[in-house]
Order: sequence, then structure tokens, then C-alpha cells
Amino acid sequence: MEVKPLARFPRATIEALLAPIPFYKTVKTEDPQQFDMLLRHSQIVEFKPGEVVLRRGEKDPWLYFLLKGQLAVFANDSQGQQIINYITPGEVFGDIAALVEQERSATVIADHNCKQVLVFGTDFKAFGALENFGVINLQTKLTYFRNCTHSLRWKLEVYRMRYPESALASKHRSVKLYTGAKGGIEELRAIHAQARELACLLLKWNQEFGAPFMGAGCKSAPSPELVDKVR
Repeated sequence: MEVKPLARFPRATIEALLAPIPFYKTVKTEDPQQFDMLLRHSQIVEFKPGEVVLRRGEKDPWLYFLLKGQLAVFANDSQGQQIINYITPGEVFGDIAALVEQERSATVIADHNCKQVLVFGTDFKAFGALENFGVINLQTKLTYFRNCTHSLRWKLEVYRMRYPESALASKHRSVKLYTGAKGGIEELRAIHAQARELACLLLKWNQEFGAPFMGAGCKSAPSPELVDKVR
């Protein structure tokens, strides 16, 4: 594993790599200073084939976005275990554990068939307590949790369509949408609670059906040319 500080790369390269991620894209547009703050708490990490990226049972506050390569997901450790899923470029992973403040629920390793795996990570500890805006401000937190709840609902809908007979199939539809005033503490509290409830439902689905989804983000891969710049 090799940590690559963002200071090594041209600013334009970093911005282009993050442009496909709705959260970073919105923050950069609406509040460049907050975008800079997120970058100060982020890094790029390169993994060799077979190296562990996340290990089941460990606590790790980082959110990850796969830039290049492929990751193999195992229910326990990777020794003699069957792969239950793959994470491909463009996918955000590791965010559910940070959201519900629990240990990692699976082991993720850099696929043995990939020569190089590049991951972008942001330390979720920078967010601090929900209503502490000393580092990450209210608007940025609202942006994050709005994206989070949207993605979680989408993933739960996919599960519902795949397994319509499951007792879990429509549980997420009972999690109420926020309909109050936008842009304030009330909305933040509501969508944070909503995200946690949806994340817990997704974990139940994962436990029952083999964890086909490991994260709560949208898939959108950067171009190979951009990835080449961070080698």
C-alpha cells in the first residue's frame, strides 16, 4: 500500500477525478472553500494485487471511491473464502459503516488480476458531530446526506425489484421523506436519521442475500487518461 498525498498532483487532475462524484461536484460548485477543506482530509492510496483494503471487524472512518482496478469482496477474510461481489471503478464503498458507526461488515482486497488499484479516500472524522460545523459546514453536510439518502433508496429499490417476495422488500418505503423547510438544522437532523435507518435496512439485505451492494454511492468511473496522471 502506498499513500499518495493530494499535494503531489495538479489541482486540475484532482478536480477532474472527482467531477463524476455528485457530492464532490456539488460542493466544488457551491462552496470552493469547503471543497478545499475536504481535500485537506483526503488522499489517494495505491494497492498491490492481493493487498487488503478493508478488513471485516475493523473500525475505519474513511469513505472510499475506486478510481482504477477492481476490488474483491469477501464475507469474512479472503483465505479460502468465496468472492461474494466485486467493486469496480466509479463505486463508492465503506460509507455505510461510517454512517452507522459499526465495524466493517466484509473484507475487501485488491483483485489479484489487476496490476494496479487506486482508491480516493476522505476521512469521515472531519465531519465531526452532526451539529458541529467547525470544519464541515451545514450546507456541505446537507449535500452529503441528501446524496446519501438518494443513493440508499436507489439501492434498496434494486433489491426490492430483485427479491419482491422478501419481507424486506418494501420496508424502505415506510421511511418518511423530509418535507419541511430546506437548508436548516431541521432538515439535517431529519435526513441524517433517514440515512441511518436506510443504511441499517441495506445491511439487513446484505446479510440475507450475500452483500451485492457494499456502499451507498453512485457508480461513475473517471477516464483512463485521468487515472494515468496519478500513477
